[in-house]
Amino acid sequence: MSITETVRFALRGVAANRLRSALTMLGILIGVAAVILLVAVGNGSAQAITGRIEALGTNTLTVTGTNRGAGSGGLTLQVADALADPVLAPDVRSVTPLATTSTTVTHDGTDHAVSQFVGTRPSWFTAANSPVASGAAFTADDEAQGRRVVVLGRTVADELFAGVDPVGRQVTVGGALFTVVGVLAPKSSTGFQDANDTAVAPLRAVREVLTGYGPLSSIVVQAVNTDRVTAAQGQVSTVLAQRLPTSTSGTTPYRIQNAAQLLQTSSDTAETFTVLLGAVAAISLLVGGIGITNIMLVTVTERTREIGIRKALGARRRSVLTQFLVEATLLSLLGGALGVAAALVGARFTIVGVHPVIVPSSVALALGVSVAIGLFFGGLPAARAARLRPIDALRYE
Repeated sequence: MSITETVRFALRGVAANRLRSALTMLGILIGVAAVILLVAVGNGSAQAITGRIEALGTNTLTVTGTNRGAGSGGLTLQVADALADPVLAPDVRSVTPLATTSTTVTHDGTDHAVSQFVGTRPSWFTAANSPVASGAAFTADDEAQGRRVVVLGRTVADELFAGVDPVGRQVTVGGALFTVVGVLAPKSSTGFQDANDTAVAPLRAVREVLTGYGPLSSIVVQAVNTDRVTAAQGQVSTVLAQRLPTSTSGTTPYRIQNAAQLLQTSSDTAETFTVLLGAVAAISLLVGGIGITNIMLVTVTERTREIGIRKALGARRRSVLTQFLVEATLLSLLGGALGVAAALVGARFTIVGVHPVIVPSSVALALGVSVAIGLFFGGLPAARAARLRPIDALRYE
């Protein structure tokens, strides 16, 4: 029997029980679509996180308190100013202290809870790679005088000033009036936290109105260039060791995060997360394969007399084996193709706040695995059909 005839017989077998074949293919469809989409979600989330870290620049260091020792790590303006010493830290370009809190911003009866209200200095806009899209950033004089001016993130501006230019208008923060002087350029978000739900104001004004004059939340240190980040980190560590000595228990009251190291760690974590998602989704493919085995066993039982007649007419064992293998493979291949189509459609939508990014290799792998599943799980029923003796098959009722 030629391959064309074998395929024709297989197609006839699939079409003989349309509902049963459709349900079998549905199992493979769901498995393939789940693998591709979950890998795409993991990849999209990883790219968003990587983009946000890269947006900060890989030449930055972030110093945070560890909630041990004096206060919240003892990060003060004096410590921040010491890090900007050109003699002790020649590879440091800028030092930006931050006092961060969450608060509610109000305008004309409309309230919006801002997740990150940042008090800082003008150098933050460069260090955090957050340019102003409209209006202007506040100045060093605004910070020195404690003027109550604020630059809003895109989300905050849209919530409070829908369709209206917010520059020059006033908002209420912590019972005090702040004048909007600018709006930040939009940033990409991971879906778990909106990077545009922020507001930035002079450090002195934020400490007077919101946070008080306690320890800083963090200090952002920008190195002169990417190649000197490690050197700058060593210099920052030396200055901090002098200003914030290690406690008697041997722990330091601060932590230094290197953006380049954080990027590598995030990339490794995201890759592991993506692989885990794909592995979990692959379980549904295994379930679909078991479904193929079950359906093909039923098919062989139903067509026992047909097999006996074909063998009595001279059909070889290999021909019968090939026919049922092709039939099982067709079921998995059609289901896999439909699963790929469903995944491509699903990737056009946002899933749990993340825009999926299809990984081409996952499409090829999922489709290849679906074909392999058809061959593997169809092998037992096909072998059973091929082993039937013509006389036994013809006697079967």
